[in-house]
Amino acid sequence: MAVTMSPGVRKAALCLHISCSVGWTGAVLTFLGLSLVALTTPDETTARAMYVAMDALAWTVLVPLAVASLVTGVVQSLGTVWGLTRHYWVVTKLAITVAATVVLVLYTQTLAGLADVAAAASGQDADLLRSPSPLLHVVLALLMLLGATVLSVFKPRGLTARGWRLQQRARSA
Repeated sequence: MAVTMSPGVRKAALCLHISCSVGWTGAVLTFLGLSLVALTTPDETTARAMYVAMDALAWTVLVPLAVASLVTGVVQSLGTVWGLTRHYWVVTKLAITVAATVVLVLYTQTLAGLADVAAAASGQDADLLRSPSPLLHVVLALLMLLGATVLSVFKPRGLTARGWRLQQRARSA
């Protein structure tokens, strides 16, 4: 049974969800810039600083915005006619958001290791500072977030089996 939000609450929840999602995408773009600089700069000190910055960005901006986007998206779907499991586009967007958030949280361990190496400022393990791993992860994250955005805008048709049953019940009532 869906709880329907009042129009004002629904709009406020939607604004909060969009703000968190756009913020997450913007932070991912910032991370993209940092990872590109880390890979391409000839200056080792700059590369080291980029890894330390990426680690800080992950925990202070990326993870909170990812979790906020997930939570506000679930609240938004549960409080509107879209529902959480009625339409394939909502289920797909939820799966993308959960996957991206889980991978992000798991990847923070790798970032912490890279940042520790970078902060050590010793010549050993300097090869790790040219790792393409952050760039690969951020490009995939950006593609996932853009995919979720496309689903939100175009809302492709298609009811899940649950959505179809709920629709039939509503029509027969």
